[in-house]
Parts: sequence; structure tokens; C-alpha cells
Amino acid sequence: MKILLLADEESKSLWDYFEKEKLEGIDLIISCGDLKAEYLSFLATFTTAPVLYVHGNHDHHYDESPPEGCICIDDLVYTYQGLRIAGLGGCMRYNNQGYQYTEREMRSRVQRLRLRLLPRRKIDILVTHAPAAGMGDGEDIPHRGFQCFYQLLDYHSPKYFVHGHVHLNYNWKSNRINTYKDTTVINAFGKYVIDTEE
Repeated sequence: MKILLLADEESKSLWDYFEKEKLEGIDLIISCGDLKAEYLSFLATFTTAPVLYVHGNHDHHYDESPPEGCICIDDLVYTYQGLRIAGLGGCMRYNNQGYQYTEREMRSRVQRLRLRLLPRRKIDILVTHAPAAGMGDGEDIPHRGFQCFYQLLDYHSPKYFVHGHVHLNYNWKSNRINTYKDTTVINAFGKYVIDTEE
């Protein structure tokens, strides 16, 4: 299955210079947040693939005008063609606006999500906006990752952990792909395609 990952910055090739052929072969689209609702709605009209999303810290406008034709998976476990996909949007609280959480608040969300995973513990893809602490995150509070995400990584061993929030063009030292135990960790900034069959 080919999955198009998106986050933080609208891809000019998919919007300004869009050609329908660019979405051919894409089976699923996942947004890790901080993208214009119009952008996701635009993509949803040109594909039969589901468009899933979690909220980024700047996505408060989704409350009034959510992306049309798209599916919010925040705090949910969504199953598509046998893949179990868990979603947790938002980032570390820094100014009490939008989708922001303290470590304690995010830990509570993680615990509720883990209850939704019962009786099967399996997650194939974990989708978040913020990264895990110490894994491609920043040193400033707004871009610091969550320690509690390791509960999901350690106990549920997803094949992929995809996130956004950390712009790769802000820091040339940032890696798009990392590995944690058996999980491939991907920063979805801009756009990136994974093939789950590879």
C-alpha cells in the first residue's frame, strides 16, 4: 500500500502545480497537521483514497471549517484495509492556544487511546503532530516532543511512527527518517511517500 504523508507546509507540486497523475497509485493520504483545510479538501476531491488527519497546533481554524471529505483520527484507532492507524494531534503547551497539551494531559490521551486498542494491542501506524521526546524534536518548549509516546512505541510496536511539527527546512541537521527499536520514525514535513509492502 502506498501512503502519502503530509505535514506543516503545503507542497507546491501537489497544489500550485497539481496534476491528477501525481496521486495515481496512492492508496491512503495521512496529514500530520498544520496544513490549510482547503489543501486537504482539494486533495480529497482528486482521489478515491481516504484522507486522514490529526490536528497540528495551528489547526484551531478546523473547529469552524474542517477539511471537507477528510477523516479526523485524533484520539481514535482507524482501520483501513487491515491497517490499524492511531492518531494523537497537538504539541507541547506553550501559549494555551490551539491544540496544545502538557506532558500530563498527553499522557492521559495516550492512556485513553490504549484502552481503544483492546483487545488487540496491534498498531500499524502511529500518527501524531509532535515527535517523541529526544527523537527529532527541538530544544525549545514549542517543539519539544512527548515522553509518553514511548508507551505506545514500546508496548504496541507500530511499524511506522509518523509526525510533523519539526520543519526540516529550519534545521539541516534534522533527519527525515529515524529508527526506534522495530519502528521506522518518519518526519512527514512537506510530503513523503511510504510503501508498506517494501
